[in-house]
Amino acid sequence: MKTKKIVLSDQDMPKKWYNIMADMPTPMEPPLHPGTGEPCGPEDLAPIFPMNLIEQEMSTERWIDIPEEILDKYAIWRPSPMYRAYSLEKALDTPAKIYFKNEGVSPAGSHKPNTAIAQAYYNKMAGTKKITTETGAGQWGSALSMSCAFFGIECKVFMVKISYNQKPYRRLMMETWGAKCTASPSNETRAGRAILEKDPDSPGSLGMAISEAVEEAVSNDNTKYALGSVLNHVMIHQSIIGLEAIKQMEMAGDYPDVIIGCAGGGSNFAGLAAPFIRDKINGKDIDIIAVEPTSCPTMTRGPFAYDFGDTVQMTPLLPMHTLGHNFVPAPIHAGGLRYHGMAPIISQLILDGIIRPESINQMATFKAGVTFARSEGYISAPECNHAIAMTVKEALKAKEEGKQKTILFNWSGHGLVDLAAYEAFFRGKLADHELPQEVIDTALKDLESLPKTKQTK
Repeated sequence: MKTKKIVLSDQDMPKKWYNIMADMPTPMEPPLHPGTGEPCGPEDLAPIFPMNLIEQEMSTERWIDIPEEILDKYAIWRPSPMYRAYSLEKALDTPAKIYFKNEGVSPAGSHKPNTAIAQAYYNKMAGTKKITTETGAGQWGSALSMSCAFFGIECKVFMVKISYNQKPYRRLMMETWGAKCTASPSNETRAGRAILEKDPDSPGSLGMAISEAVEEAVSNDNTKYALGSVLNHVMIHQSIIGLEAIKQMEMAGDYPDVIIGCAGGGSNFAGLAAPFIRDKINGKDIDIIAVEPTSCPTMTRGPFAYDFGDTVQMTPLLPMHTLGHNFVPAPIHAGGLRYHGMAPIISQLILDGIIRPESINQMATFKAGVTFARSEGYISAPECNHAIAMTVKEALKAKEEGKQKTILFNWSGHGLVDLAAYEAFFRGKLADHELPQEVIDTALKDLESLPKTKQTK
């Protein structure tokens, strides 16, 4: 019998996170204060985040110890298994070897608890009583809800309205873990009311939900904000995925030629890719691909520029690929990939040519997800289907070229509470969303008055 699963023991779980900022060939441009335009210092971020996380955000140390309390919670499901996708290889009739890292085994069903548990722990150590956040598809909101329950912290989630309506079971997961979930934009904040005044039927966006969550955090004592992607400390926490994957590939006697992950804010992609990116910086020949929706083409069609992380301009200005903070993506089912910006770390690595971005249409991603389900058995989250679609494309390319390649992708979460999206696909109710250039150009006009990056795309 072939070895299907590559499994690490609890004792093999990494005890340190990897910080790619120690090895990036080009230092990142600093975040800027939204009022002064000057580089942010720790004190500027203190109203939003606890100081222990701010220290990680600004750290350039290569290795950061994982506290024992976090390791104990990780051990509920980590180390996560890696699988050889023999049946998918057969279905595609490809000479490529395909592996996937299964992050859907966490209690929340995705990779998000890797940072949610860490952020809840550090907030607990800092005396935080309540954490506010936003969520798109609900993966992050449910992960943080669970993590706050673990550490006895109150949790409030602003969920993008279109996803709130499309994915009721994500909301119920949050409520089961004790969180309060509100559809965004809402009437609970000044930001939400201002957005609804302009557009009462707004489907919401991650930028809008961030505005509401940040406003509530800074307006209340002992309350902090947590973000599930984009920021440096989130990328650090997610690196445990790639650190485990390196050990598992060694156990398999193999090494990837191609690494693939979907990317909305960048966390699951960076989590798998970062330790391998270090190898590429040091000379390894690896094709590393970040995949996004064509309807929200932040990396492939957005410029590298300073922009706000939220719609009403409360966050620091971040150097990133962006479509503009007022950009509202089409209501595709991959709600976790509907963000106007991309993580500064990922954006810098794109500029440096170390990773490459690709975009894929919604219909192609669901077709790939169905192929995966009917061969490997697992039903994937709509976000993850983007990584699968690119994996299929690369596997078929290897077939056309007659080359043997090893492909590794991050299976970032299951889709068992996203079945309404599959029903819409099977009933012919989904479509591709072509994004006219004039829509992007209009959204980017908001950047004209903002400080300029030193680098350009």
